[in-house]
Amino acid sequence: MKCPACHHNGTKVLDSRPVEEGKSIRRRRECESCSYRFTTFEKVEEMPLIVVKKEGIREEFSREKVLRGLIRACEKRPVSLKQLEDIVMEVEKELRNIGISEVKSDMVGEMVMERLSKIDEVAYVRFASVYRQFKDINVFLDELKEIIEKERK
Repeated sequence: MKCPACHHNGTKVLDSRPVEEGKSIRRRRECESCSYRFTTFEKVEEMPLIVVKKEGIREEFSREKVLRGLIRACEKRPVSLKQLEDIVMEVEKELRNIGISEVKSDMVGEMVMERLSKIDEVAYVRFASVYRQFKDINVFLDELKEIIEKERK
């Protein structure tokens, strides 16, 4: 590893520790020539996960995009950012474990809604109303009736 300060080609590792739930390794290094200390990260290269939108457009899965949608749905609700980040992480993990490189956006949305419904029903209805593009109040009421039925079981 080249030193970013003097470009010497020899460094020694002072400390290594796992980060991102063991998906990466953070290393503190020191240049053998100038003693400059710096940090590097080693990460497993993952295959891109492609989401196929309703219109047929393909784009790479974006944790940030899913999280933004969840944050909007949970505005002024008692849901922590950690809970939302966990939902995104669980969904991505499950999608990658399926082992396919392309997934339909419907599947992603349903997986997110399934988890969100267990955390906050109001946020779930907000997310579902945008995701499912409710056309009128009757569709909205049907969704609410479904939630009430699930609670009774």
